[in-house]
Amino acid sequence: MILVVGATGSLGAEICRRLAAKGKSVRALVRATSNPAKVDSLKNLGITLVQGDLTDRASLDAACKGVTTIISTASTSYSARPDVMGVDHQGQLSLVDAAKAAGVSHFIYISFSGSFNTDSPLINAKRAVEKHLKESGMTYTIVRSSFFMEAMFSPTAGFDYTNGKAMIYGSGQNKISWITIPDVAHFAVAAVDNPAARNAIIEIGGPEALSPLEVVKIFEEVTGKSFEVQHLPEEAIQMQLAQATDPLQKGFAGMMVEYAKGNPVDMQRTLQTYPVKLTSVKEYAQRALSAGAAG
Repeated sequence: MILVVGATGSLGAEICRRLAAKGKSVRALVRATSNPAKVDSLKNLGITLVQGDLTDRASLDAACKGVTTIISTASTSYSARPDVMGVDHQGQLSLVDAAKAAGVSHFIYISFSGSFNTDSPLINAKRAVEKHLKESGMTYTIVRSSFFMEAMFSPTAGFDYTNGKAMIYGSGQNKISWITIPDVAHFAVAAVDNPAARNAIIEIGGPEALSPLEVVKIFEEVTGKSFEVQHLPEEAIQMQLAQATDPLQKGFAGMMVEYAKGNPVDMQRTLQTYPVKLTSVKEYAQRALSAGAAG
């Protein structure tokens, strides 16, 4: 039995879909307040549901019973009620403890790229959970991902391709290996049965490293629009990070500092172990534009 934590999120739901397609026995942890439509989607996949919350240790103990593998993608970083310290930090630590107590043999944790080292609540939480997991004695796989295209090429991050506007953090010249959520899901699912994933850290990114300004050019080509580009200097982002008092604001600023620094990931050796055709930024832009037109 595989327990997916964060199953109603975009990444968790995609992981559930792929596991179900492989005929795996899957259990999904859902909260009492989870979106009913997303819960129904999991039910329709034939997935067993268990109600619980990362802030409720007793519910985690119950959810972990009879489980052999856990895949945890849960994060409040994009939720309506963010709780970085309660969920991303303490909640994930509690999940690791509950998994160990229940005799779970393999724990797969989705984290941030190893080059991210800014002192911010969200990045610090990821690193603390990684450390706790490695010290737990369970077999672990830590999937360290670069920036998600779905998150960064969205109005939430200041990238509004529908209206031809883009906020660039820093100079926009440092390259990033942008990756799609389905591609991240591929690595998470592959880690379940691949021996190479046991007690391993897998650094993943997309098929090419492109600067944010190069990304804008690709979207201009695909949409046929000339983008209005604004820059937020790295000094201003650092000031936001220093002055922010809310953990979510501080976490976002910390991630934008990493964006400004760039995050190229060499995938050549990784793809030999985990073969997959990674989605390019241009392919993503074409699909996003088609989906928008269809909608």
